[in-house]
Amino acid sequence: MTYQNFSLAQLQAMDAAHHLHPFTDHKDLRAAGSRIITRASGPYVYDTEGREILDGMAGLWCVNVGYGRDELAEVAYEQMKELPYYNSFFRCSTPTPVLLSQKLAERAPKNVNQVFYGSSGSEANDTALRLVRHYWALEGRPQKNRIISRHWAYHGSTVAGTSLGGMGGMHDQLYGAVPNIAHVMPPYAFELRRPGESDHDFGLRAAQAVEDAILEAGADNVAAFIGEPVMGAGGVKIPPESYWPEIDRICKKHDVLLMLDEVITGYGRTGAWFAAERLGLEPDTITTAKALTSGYQPLSALLVGDRIAKTLVEKGGEFYHGYTYSGHPVACAVALRNIEIIEREGLVERVRDDTGPYFANALNERIAGHGIVGEVRAFGLMGAIEIVADKETRERFPGQGTAAVTLRDHAIEGGLMMRAVGDTMILSPPLIWTRDTIDMACDRIVTALDRAEKDLRKG
Repeated sequence: MTYQNFSLAQLQAMDAAHHLHPFTDHKDLRAAGSRIITRASGPYVYDTEGREILDGMAGLWCVNVGYGRDELAEVAYEQMKELPYYNSFFRCSTPTPVLLSQKLAERAPKNVNQVFYGSSGSEANDTALRLVRHYWALEGRPQKNRIISRHWAYHGSTVAGTSLGGMGGMHDQLYGAVPNIAHVMPPYAFELRRPGESDHDFGLRAAQAVEDAILEAGADNVAAFIGEPVMGAGGVKIPPESYWPEIDRICKKHDVLLMLDEVITGYGRTGAWFAAERLGLEPDTITTAKALTSGYQPLSALLVGDRIAKTLVEKGGEFYHGYTYSGHPVACAVALRNIEIIEREGLVERVRDDTGPYFANALNERIAGHGIVGEVRAFGLMGAIEIVADKETRERFPGQGTAAVTLRDHAIEGGLMMRAVGDTMILSPPLIWTRDTIDMACDRIVTALDRAEKDLRKG
């Protein structure tokens, strides 16, 4: 059975009848019908009608090497023929996770040399939460189990991931979060900076909120602070340069572990293999997934720092945690080849030296001045466009998120896949984008902005 045997209407009807989508209002989806993406090549995806759409989101922040990489399919096929699956339980391993672990240790910050595998970023953050609390218990301090996170953070959609994250709507639907997780203000200057406050001072104030939470709970009760280097799914919220050095100082001062969620920022998106490198950090855990395989296989890797690993080995005792597909040999084979492609084609260096700076300049020169744009932001190949009704006052259009959704729909209609988060439009393109691709994207963004403004200002 292949999809070519069915019309778009038939596929949409079957989708509506049987397929529950993530993060979806299913009533609205049933009324509108799904967009069915059937194939992809390079930086483009194609739907059932043959429409070519420039993918400005790299799938879901993940397809860093672009689509149609035959060698990733081939290496998966070869591994499936040789060993399609075996587990990592009861003192067993397989070659590909062993080799991948060695490669990741080479690329990670110098204090990180161990890896725990799962199948998604959500799973990896579950693991990080349990591992950090287990570490402090092994150290004889089980009461040191509180985690400090941030409002608007996204750390996955499992029960633990949702609890770690700071999305109010997700918490409301959870009806009971994992206990001992506190949330503080995020470093979102566009909305939270005070009149006359510099970016530098705002960054310090946002970091101070973390220290205040530590002091309120008592440092002897706080296990770790968790944060995305750049808050991705919350709207590409880029902290001021003063923020992370101060967070690092605070964590060290109070003996609080640092958990970095690099599910989005890892593997080149920021112009470094890991954003920790750009920020000068040596975290105790780094959550990664997505671009580890460029989305060609589901795989996550929690990178574990030496401090935690040393205690696990020296104290001993079973860590009662793991997944059926931890260290899946096929997914790990694809990850190894994906990393090889990134290295061979110099994609990290390209983002750092060429396309990242060009992308930021393009957004500032071509998009920032538009009548409904309040601010643009960029960090590597991550971008955000704030949509406002009034550029001076930053007043939003009525109906939270309505303006961004309007813009998103015009963008997709014009051949560019973008994502709306609240009143913010976000971009996270494949790392294979060139200056020409960035120019093409900006052309389509300007057209979409013009059309959206016309719709939004009617009446």
